[in-house]
Amino acid sequence: MRVNRPDEPSYAGGATFQKVPLALEARDLAGADVAFVGAPMDDLVTYRPGARFGPREIRFASDDGEPFMHNMELGVDPFDELNIVDHGDAVVTPGDAHASHRAIREAVDRVLAAGAVPIILGGDHSIAYPNLAAVASGYDTGSVAVVQFDTHADTATELGGLKWSHGTPFRHLVDDAIIPGERLVQVGLRGYWPYPEEFDWARSKGVRWHRMSEIFERGIDAVVDDVLAEITGAEHLFLSVDIDVLDPAFAPGTGTPEPGGMTSRELLRAVRRLTVERGFVGMDVVEVSPPYDHAGITAMAAHRVVCEALSGLAVNRRDGKPEPEKSN
Repeated sequence: MRVNRPDEPSYAGGATFQKVPLALEARDLAGADVAFVGAPMDDLVTYRPGARFGPREIRFASDDGEPFMHNMELGVDPFDELNIVDHGDAVVTPGDAHASHRAIREAVDRVLAAGAVPIILGGDHSIAYPNLAAVASGYDTGSVAVVQFDTHADTATELGGLKWSHGTPFRHLVDDAIIPGERLVQVGLRGYWPYPEEFDWARSKGVRWHRMSEIFERGIDAVVDDVLAEITGAEHLFLSVDIDVLDPAFAPGTGTPEPGGMTSRELLRAVRRLTVERGFVGMDVVEVSPPYDHAGITAMAAHRVVCEALSGLAVNRRDGKPEPEKSN
């Protein structure tokens, strides 16, 4: 469902994601299949700030000129098949990360109470803790699998002296028994962190991961095959996409870039396959930092990741096979 101006170009009018209706009040969420929540905070980053501007830029990142998004690979326009609304931004408090986390949790809880799937636009990756705590609370323990696309595992006990930094959420989600370790699968790890002791902790908890070297050697399809097998026992899927999983050539606008990452094509294909086959009950896209990207390609990549996920969800819910556009 969209606003009443289908002829209005994407760069005019309201600034909701893909021009979906604005639903600021809890009562306005009734009947929604999916609701966006902005989480504009970056108080817990350890390097370059700016992700607080991410939600706004991701919403602005459509460049198609019109408010439609027909997915030629899947033969579906998720904005026609799903009732999608934008719940606006959580009421964050600059300088008070704990208050901001509480506000984000409250916003996600409102979406879940309405029976909608939350898609949270960050913001730094610390928001994964309130996001997943909210989503997991609605399901049996261990029934939600998390696939985390990320350069970094984000499993430190603390980072920069901060327990709740953007480099720690998945450690605490597992240690606090919100996500069993065997329900966490990480894709795209590379670079020089995490350290060996964190991998030791991950092994002890049953966490699985697929490093960039594996993606390079085996290809993204083979890795996604393994990921799907690894989450088979879980009933539900949550996607957490840190945009720095992409190589800086495709996502320069992020706080902790690391050379040697995924291409946009690989990430979109992976998200498409996962959501077509499994659907999802929640998603966040984080660490888009617009000040470091004058051309907006990072926000555009994040926007397209979301659209691929929505398209996959639409196909999964209609329980039919995708009907891609045929070649001549």
